[in-house]
Amino acid sequence: MRQTLVLNASYEPLSTVSLRRAVVLVIQHKAIVEQAHPGLRVRAAAVELPVPQVIRLRRFVKVPFRQRAPWSRRGVLVRDRHRCAYCGRRATTIDHVVPKSQGGGDTWLNTVAACAEDNHRKAARTPAQAGMRLLAQPFEPTPADALLLAVGATDGDQLPDWLPLPGAAASA
Repeated sequence: MRQTLVLNASYEPLSTVSLRRAVVLVIQHKAIVEQAHPGLRVRAAAVELPVPQVIRLRRFVKVPFRQRAPWSRRGVLVRDRHRCAYCGRRATTIDHVVPKSQGGGDTWLNTVAACAEDNHRKAARTPAQAGMRLLAQPFEPTPADALLLAVGATDGDQLPDWLPLPGAAASA
C-alpha cells in the first residue's frame, strides 16, 4: 500500500499515513495535496483527485520535539535502501557491525542491512575480523530523514525541491 508523507502547516515532516487516510484528510479539507504521483488519480462517485504523495495539514499541529528517530530493523533496511552493506545485493536481514556477543547493541551506528549470505559469513565477528569491508558507513537519520526514507524518497524526481533528501546532511 502506498505511503503518503504528512507535513505540518509549517512544511515540517510529521508522519506517514496510508493512501486511504491521506485521501480522507484531503476530502475533509484538513489537508492539501502538495505533491502527487504523476498520472495517478483516485476516483469516487462525486470526487476525483490526484493520488497524494505529500500532503500538508491546513492547521498547525503542535507535536512534542523528537531529537532522535527510533531504531528498528525495518528502519535500518529502509535507511540502507534494502542493499547489503558488504556486497551491494538485495538485503533481507540486518547485521550488527560489533556483534551483540562482543557488546554491540541495537543502534543506528552499529547496524547495517545485509544479505543472508554475508550475514552468515560474517557471523559473530567484526568486519575486520571477518576480512569484510563496509561499502558505506552507517549513520543515524534525523526523524525527518526517517520519514522521507519511509516514503521512498531517494531521488530528486520524487519529491519537491523544497524537501531535503535523506542523508544529504550526513553525506555533505
